[in-house]
Amino acid sequence: MTDRNLYSCGRSIPSGRSFFRLSTSEAQFRFTIFCVTVWVYIVCPGARPATAEDLATNRPNVLFIAVDDLNDWIGCLGGNTQTITPNFDRLAASSVLFTNAHCPGAACNPSRSAIMTGRSPHRSGLYENSQKMREILPDAELLPQHFRNHGYRASGSGKLLHYFIDAQSWDDYFPAKETENPFPRTLYPPERPVSLPRGGPWQYVETDWAALDATDEEYGGDWLVSKWIGEQLEQEHQTPFFLACGFYRPHEPWFVPRKYFEPFRLSDIQLPPGYKQDDLEDLPPAGQKRGPNRYFSHIREQGQWKQGIQGYLASIHFADAMLGRVLDALENGPNKDNTIVVLWSDHGWHLGEKQHWQKFTAWRAVSRVPLMVRVPEGAPGLASGTTAGSVCARPVNLLSLYPTLTELAGLPAKSDNDAPSLVPLLKDPEAAWNHVSITHLGEPGSFGLSADDWRYIHYANDDEELYNIADDPYEWHNLTHNAQHADRLAELRAAAPTNFVAFVKPKLGSLPALRWHPAGDQPVPASRPDGNTFQVAFVNKRTTPVELIWMDREGQPKSYGLIAAGKVKRQQTRPGAVWVIATPGEEKPLGHFVVGDRAARAVVPPDQ
Repeated sequence: MTDRNLYSCGRSIPSGRSFFRLSTSEAQFRFTIFCVTVWVYIVCPGARPATAEDLATNRPNVLFIAVDDLNDWIGCLGGNTQTITPNFDRLAASSVLFTNAHCPGAACNPSRSAIMTGRSPHRSGLYENSQKMREILPDAELLPQHFRNHGYRASGSGKLLHYFIDAQSWDDYFPAKETENPFPRTLYPPERPVSLPRGGPWQYVETDWAALDATDEEYGGDWLVSKWIGEQLEQEHQTPFFLACGFYRPHEPWFVPRKYFEPFRLSDIQLPPGYKQDDLEDLPPAGQKRGPNRYFSHIREQGQWKQGIQGYLASIHFADAMLGRVLDALENGPNKDNTIVVLWSDHGWHLGEKQHWQKFTAWRAVSRVPLMVRVPEGAPGLASGTTAGSVCARPVNLLSLYPTLTELAGLPAKSDNDAPSLVPLLKDPEAAWNHVSITHLGEPGSFGLSADDWRYIHYANDDEELYNIADDPYEWHNLTHNAQHADRLAELRAAAPTNFVAFVKPKLGSLPALRWHPAGDQPVPASRPDGNTFQVAFVNKRTTPVELIWMDREGQPKSYGLIAAGKVKRQQTRPGAVWVIATPGEEKPLGHFVVGDRAARAVVPPDQ
């Protein structure tokens, strides 16, 4: 009798076997089911009968560890020789390490939403950070909820989704799930920026780094997450648990206690191994546009490139130490031998490769992520457990985590999962694998495709890139126009998705609100537009029409028409633009807005 059969519902007794010829333990188990079933029918005639799944108590726990913005700069993946990650390496040594794992999306929200729902961005329409998961997928059953529905207790701490908790999907959370704020108190410098001056309104305010004179406990943040998760792991549980741990570092800002900076002397910092000065020359127009960004040029102009690398390495070192606290709690507690452990990162990060800083690209620096899976013996979906120290080079995607974990735990599969289970590769890391891995960009039709030794990048305008990763791991040589590889290019094109759900625009109320500056004695500033264009939705809450006026670079007004009472006008604009709201026909403004670094809503307050 296998564990999988034990957990299945409605299993019949094999013909030819008497109940009284069963083993004592099996007879007791069936007798218990019989008694509970009779009780249910007599006392609760409207309820369903108990099943073997209801009564099984030895289902494996799940420890689900997410790390934010971590690329392959950990020892076991060899992305940077300067990194210090003994605990990532320690977990990899006891797990199956996937060296060709990729994220579903090139940004936090699409990647995390895909992982937690099992739905690919090109099937859900959720491609960008600006969108809201519950607006697009209001009825999606998240991974913790699926486990809850089948007898697990789901708890979590830290960042698992994109800056919200989704309280309905959890039994317990730290901080409290009702707050919908996944971040515990975290120490930040009182005066910011510290190291990197803001280059303009286009720059994300968190792009900065510094060593803090504080202990881990004083710092809080991920230390508090690791403390809470550790306390759960130290307890005995009557119910199997799905426990999710979300570490925020190495996400920006790279502020961590000084001791994590100290091993990385600035004089010893090396440039990223994937950096190549002339790496843009063979890219198509879409790739050349996607690569260079203002962050990287600004960081270099400020002489902060090596300092930024130092901050990233220090933040990884800090995240590694927090991981060590969680692993110690598991290994020293009562749940060590019956807990599946999964560790993943939502996407990678550029530190100058392709002249780029941040994420949002389809190159391997962003798509390739750490993925480790450790399964104990006796798991319903893999009774033998995983072999410590195994390495799998097959192209896999984090979308597979949902079906993998449900299969490992012996739970019913979720019918709308968009990726295959990894259980065959956990059994045999070299097993045949007829799948590619897709990482989607922010617009439908733009993606990166990862195969065994090849990568194919396609942009929505049909520009393409092709790389032989076996010979060119940093994607320096675009082979798209090399006739020798025409067959390979055709093969990868054929493996790519062809149908893409349209981008679903976020609802008005989901956009961040711009600050309203009421008219006063100070003059309205001139616009300083700087950055890419996007839309701002101007919402007129007054009972009369208002005039929308742009202040140009010289501070001269230019009318953009009227906004009727109670109506919305969506206006294309740029970071640093100043928009004045005035009563039509009157020179004196009612107030103004200054556009930030992203799409937003600008609410004109009601009449006084």
